Amino acid sequence: MARRSQQRRAAVIALYQHDLTGVAIGEAFERDAHPFTRALAYATDDNREELDALISTHAEGWSLERIAPLERNILRVGLLEMLHPDLMEGETPIPPEGAINEAVELAKTFCGADTPRFVNGILAAVLRDRPAAV
Repeated sequence: MARRSQQRRAAVIALYQHDLTGVAIGEAFERDAHPFTRALAYATDDNREELDALISTHAEGWSLERIAPLERNILRVGLLEMLHPDLMEGETPIPPEGAINEAVELAKTFCGADTPRFVNGILAAVLRDRPAAV
């Protein structure tokens, strides 16, 4: 079985492909995608409006459209895991700080040098502003 971080990465990639090409999320997964990967990607997409509003509010000086699609999806997945662990039915929730760390690690792997700090800043700001949600 793939590690949870690998499953999370696969969900981000599926969401990124969906954003970039418009392909249905279900078609963006690898054939043997883990159920956690699928659940995370679908839950993130289902809550996209709320997640994007939070990103827009906390990304000072950046419009949502200015944030690269891969970075947006890393942020969306991190936010979903921080704020809606209940949506991952049957899965052990990750603590909010763990969700931030996982998002930062994805940013380190796939994005530019400044992105991990950017991702950390937005997710930490949401966590500070919404303590009752976590």
